[in-house]
Amino acid sequence: MCIIIMKMKNYNLKNTISFKEGVYFEQDEIYAPLVNAMKEYKENPCTGFHIPGHNRGCGVLNSFSSLIGIDALNLDTTDEFDNLGTLFPSSGAIDEAQKLAAKTFNSKRTFFLTGGSTIANLALAFALTCPNDKIAIGRNCHRSVLSGMIISGANPQWIMPRKLDDWAIYGALSPVELRDRLEKNSDISLVWITNPTYEGVVSDVEAISRVCHEFDVPLIVDEAHGCLWNFSDVLPKSALECGADAVVHSLHKTGGSMTQSSMLHISKNSRFDVHKVEHALKLLHTTSPSLLLLTSLDAARAFLSSKNGKAAIENAINNALYFRERASKIKGVQVLNSMSAVAFDVTKIFLKVDGLSGKRLESILELDFSIEIESASDEGILILSNIGNTQDEFDILLSALEKIASSNYPDLAYLEGIKFMPLTAPEVVMSPREAYFSRKERVKKEDAIGRICAEVIALCPPGISVLLPGELISREHLPYLSDFSEIDVLIK
Repeated sequence: MCIIIMKMKNYNLKNTISFKEGVYFEQDEIYAPLVNAMKEYKENPCTGFHIPGHNRGCGVLNSFSSLIGIDALNLDTTDEFDNLGTLFPSSGAIDEAQKLAAKTFNSKRTFFLTGGSTIANLALAFALTCPNDKIAIGRNCHRSVLSGMIISGANPQWIMPRKLDDWAIYGALSPVELRDRLEKNSDISLVWITNPTYEGVVSDVEAISRVCHEFDVPLIVDEAHGCLWNFSDVLPKSALECGADAVVHSLHKTGGSMTQSSMLHISKNSRFDVHKVEHALKLLHTTSPSLLLLTSLDAARAFLSSKNGKAAIENAINNALYFRERASKIKGVQVLNSMSAVAFDVTKIFLKVDGLSGKRLESILELDFSIEIESASDEGILILSNIGNTQDEFDILLSALEKIASSNYPDLAYLEGIKFMPLTAPEVVMSPREAYFSRKERVKKEDAIGRICAEVIALCPPGISVLLPGELISREHLPYLSDFSEIDVLIK
């Protein structure tokens, strides 16, 4: 369980000081080789005749330069110049930064990624699955996992997570159901799960890992939203501690790195061939990785390992507990808690307000209170307590919720019948790859009922599939297709 009674503290994380246990301390120095190398690059410029063509910001629109700052453009380079190192094969400061990340996350090998966790999932599928392999996958996986299946030709064997019907979201995956699936399908060669769910619900990965080891089947965990877990005993255990063979972390989501930067970890006891994974990454990853993104990963690792980073994580936890306690006392507001979800990441807060859909609540917060939340679904909204948030910001949100819950905001009629979280069980007719490369035509969505889908339909966030190539389209799917007028289907 992840709900723990903690003394609330109001941390001030401005500039180079933070507050912990009543004492201010200066920003501690944590070695960040790539940050240091980029500092050296900035302070000792060469005359350049190479990519990128803007040449340290000299060849860009003035208004754009003013918007993002000349320093950002000055540091916008790739991994072939100025002794910064290379990503593939890893060398120099980049290689050193990846090794420090592997040590921090306790992995055999950690890869830095500038294409988000999508690249990690594509590479894992490409490297570790083959045509017609049977892969047990949680249906709440990100669409990039399915794109990987299309690339490799493997066949997903869906495991449906528990549904939390009152909240219209997915819950945990059952180790018991997984065991049953492996007992009945001895040819399943890999298990691939998503943990936590987008809304923070946590599965028992230790139990799932034990089942996988019992059947000698490797386990991949897409832990994109759990990159902070390694740094706090209050948060759930990382899958790297629970016996997974490979783990994906979106450091840009909650770990403080720049958007589009992620890490892929191969565990110390992994059954995977690290070199196969690296070769797949080389094939799929850009050959011009942004040093800004790579450096932000090094900086995020260094910060999260520091005293101030750990204080920031503790602050995020305390803010979440503070908000949960007070929001639960507002009449008409319901907060997803351990009574509903068994276990969850406390920093991910899913709530709903009586009489309002999640989408309507999201629009009220944005239009009337200038508050933006992570996402909205059929029933509720997702709020993240991040390492950069303050308690004052949560007080603003609490005040807004009090006003909304006590006011007579009407839900909007145009949302009636529209759904956002695809909780439908698929009817698979053929493999995703076979359907994707079959002859297809585009038809109106109403005329697609009874036809076989030929495209990936998965809206972000959270990127969970409504339909995949090879699945039968039914009338039940129509409420999830409000943003579509036409759909690709197989020609009869």
